[in-house]
Amino acid sequence: MTASFDAEVAAGIMQSAAAEDFSGAIHVRQGGQVLLDEAYGVATRRWNVPVSTETRFDVASVTKLFTAVAVLQQVDAGTLSLDGLIHDHVDLVGTQVPADVTLKQLLTHTSGIADDADEEAGESYEALWHERPNYSVTETGDFLPQFVHKTPNFPPGKGCRYCNVGYILAGLALEKATGGSYRDYVVENIFAPTGMTGGFFDMRQAVPDVAEGWEPAADGSGWRSNIYSYPPIGSPDGGAYATARDLVVFLDAVRAGRLLSPATTEALLTPQVKHHENGDQLLEYGFGVEFRSIGGRLRSLSKDGINTGASAIVEYFPDHDLTLAMVSNAEDGVWGPLRRIHALVQ
Repeated sequence: MTASFDAEVAAGIMQSAAAEDFSGAIHVRQGGQVLLDEAYGVATRRWNVPVSTETRFDVASVTKLFTAVAVLQQVDAGTLSLDGLIHDHVDLVGTQVPADVTLKQLLTHTSGIADDADEEAGESYEALWHERPNYSVTETGDFLPQFVHKTPNFPPGKGCRYCNVGYILAGLALEKATGGSYRDYVVENIFAPTGMTGGFFDMRQAVPDVAEGWEPAADGSGWRSNIYSYPPIGSPDGGAYATARDLVVFLDAVRAGRLLSPATTEALLTPQVKHHENGDQLLEYGFGVEFRSIGGRLRSLSKDGINTGASAIVEYFPDHDLTLAMVSNAEDGVWGPLRRIHALVQ
């Protein structure tokens, strides 16, 4: 499987890149062996700068994995509790956030609180910034007015619905527990110890080896930048930057128990709640991690992310001891190559 995987996937991605379907990077590792570490396309369509394997990409909601690990580190340290109430850490008096919402519910999408943009209902995150300037939201607390007064979808713990802003609240609890910023904490306690090269980069600043996000213009006239599509710097629910290799290194470090205690590592790698079932296929949520099973057998654990001008995924296949990551500076970037990989990994 290794030789054919390497050759077939490389050939398929190169074909996609040639057709301008894929611009980004991919890193695949089986055990300790690197099967693929390649870059394709351009990091900026304005200047036609080619992507390299060292280019950092916006990984969108894959950032939630970093948030989950950061919060669980503080659970290990005793400053936070998964059963603790979010109202004990964040001033939410007078809001619609129920008093009995816990950190565990926020991290497992079972809190019931309303999202700022309900993606499961088809709402557009990009549309949030038609009325509010995206550059006005740069700190974690700046997100609160977008959702805290919205009616919850269901009582806490009585359902499961993907919710970005649950991670905003978890990030605020982390900031209260540590006395510092969410971004600094993640860089110092997750990125640095694992040797990751990414971070949180402001779109308004020139940073080397950082890809710019682009999308085809609706009128077919070319490409448009995503600089007005979401806040200019990342937050606990999305927007960190990383290389494809960074994501593999991170997930390998989590699985090896290098970032959390043995008990908390086991909890992170264990499904916590069923999201939905379709025939013999089951999707379950954990603490940021998504678990996909077929016929009662775990096929993979993963987290993906998608935003205007960004897409990413990191995924581990236990039957093959195979970890892959893909990053792209287009919303549809990673999904075509991912289908080719899934067809090979049975």
